[in-house]
Amino acid sequence: MKIGGFDTKEGLFAILGPCVIEGEDFIMDIAKRIKEIAAEVDIPFIFKASFDKANRSSIESFRGPGVKEGMKILKRVKDELNIPVISDIHEPWQADEIKGILSVVQIPAFLSRQTNLLVAAGETGIVVNVKKSQMMSAKDMGNVIEKIRSTGNDKIMLTERGTFFGYGNLVVDFKNIGIMKKFGYPVIMDATHSVQKPSSEGKVSGGDPEFIPNIAASGVVSGADGVFLEVHPDPPNALSDGTNSLNIKKLKPLLKKLKKLYNVR
Repeated sequence: MKIGGFDTKEGLFAILGPCVIEGEDFIMDIAKRIKEIAAEVDIPFIFKASFDKANRSSIESFRGPGVKEGMKILKRVKDELNIPVISDIHEPWQADEIKGILSVVQIPAFLSRQTNLLVAAGETGIVVNVKKSQMMSAKDMGNVIEKIRSTGNDKIMLTERGTFFGYGNLVVDFKNIGIMKKFGYPVIMDATHSVQKPSSEGKVSGGDPEFIPNIAASGVVSGADGVFLEVHPDPPNALSDGTNSLNIKKLKPLLKKLKKLYNVR
């Protein structure tokens, strides 16, 4: 399928950006930096940032600017920088708010079985990226696909972001990539959320960001069509998911490595 100016079948692509919209100036600056890096490596990408992190561990955690302000900011990224954009929705009514702005609408892993949400996303007519829940097997994503296709929308991507919960940890079964690819849709490896340690820091999640390159590389070698990486210029001070974000300084060498692996697999 075509997203922005690229086709998902033409080579490795990426979904890149910070976890949450931390402000308009911040988003415009990091989007420009990522665009420059992706252009140097020659990898097409979709810019990602959430307008609302509705599943934060604590009620005190920063959630984002909300859908209306968030869409205004992402529309500016899309229009001024000519970059396709993606963000996630948590409730069916939000699907109407993102129409005409997002290039891809994303369904969070914890909500990937929610029929009304999947149908609402499908009815937008745009590409729908569904993150597989850790409680679901890869083959169960066939039911998710059927829900979206019931709307007449066949533009679907599937994302692996950790297979099951270990001891305060996420474990990835890379066989899932091959299993989900049998459905005939692009499969993406989320290498940053897969190193997350949910709620391990009490009111926030922890993570092992040093393993992001390993997870990303393993995903590409296992057949992933794209990679999902949350990147930030200052992860320790990120307002969400800093403990499992990639420092933007490490993005270029990682993308170069992933492209080489993709081209020789």
